Amino acid sequence: MNEFSHAPLVDPNEFHKWIIFEDPNILVLNKPGWLVCHPSKNGPWSSLVGAVKEYLGVDSIHLASRLDRETSGVVLMAKHRGAASRWQKGIETKKVRRTYLAIMRGELQDSKNVSSYLGKDPNSAVFVKQRVMKKSNTSKRAETTFNPLLFRNKRTFCLVRTKTGRKHQIRAHAQWIGHELVGEKLYGPDEKYYLHFCKDGWSEKWLGELGMKRQGLHGRSLGFERDERKFFADLPEDMREYLKENLKISDLELNELIKQADEMEESKGLEELGCAEGGE
Repeated sequence: MNEFSHAPLVDPNEFHKWIIFEDPNILVLNKPGWLVCHPSKNGPWSSLVGAVKEYLGVDSIHLASRLDRETSGVVLMAKHRGAASRWQKGIETKKVRRTYLAIMRGELQDSKNVSSYLGKDPNSAVFVKQRVMKKSNTSKRAETTFNPLLFRNKRTFCLVRTKTGRKHQIRAHAQWIGHELVGEKLYGPDEKYYLHFCKDGWSEKWLGELGMKRQGLHGRSLGFERDERKFFADLPEDMREYLKENLKISDLELNELIKQADEMEESKGLEELGCAEGGE
């Protein structure tokens, strides 16, 4: 048995609710935090790619952006090679920007930029686990910026930007700075949670220690940095409920913080382009 055996199948009647935008070129979705992107052995409705193929009635689709299984948020599918090339090239050349919203342990009171090298953790029993290490032939440079939006009750709600797209980058960097993500099974208090989860699935007794059933990470936005439409994914209910209960914040206050995060990213993007407030 493995971790994917415990995941529910996509309900075809619910799938349309995930659609953020669709035209002849692309399909943009708000992926839930329990669904893997890539096809699995459990049939077409067990993955986002499989569900999209069924929805569109096609044999192939191009996954232009992806998220870890337990990370919710914006995922973009290209319907043909031309659209795929455009978006993938934009991601490679860093013209496509992505932001995340995260719930972290501890109170991160100031912005933190982490620039390091990431590689496979030789001390981990989990093959895919990454860790910060020295520059080597196998490690890759990774850069992440954490901007706290609210810190309270030993938790932080945070805007996260990435300048690189490495495997598990945000999760590994959050652990490195001592502010692991809430709900983190692999980059958290003990990776045995992840090993047990892969074997036997989720156990409710873990909730007290982990806080959430999945890592508190959400892909908030995705889009070209200038003169292009950006796509935004609403914060999912599990993260909203955690924030309201543990950081004692109202829906109105939370919505305002998310709005501030979006405006912060927009102003940062203009600044980096030489178009700070006041225009060119």
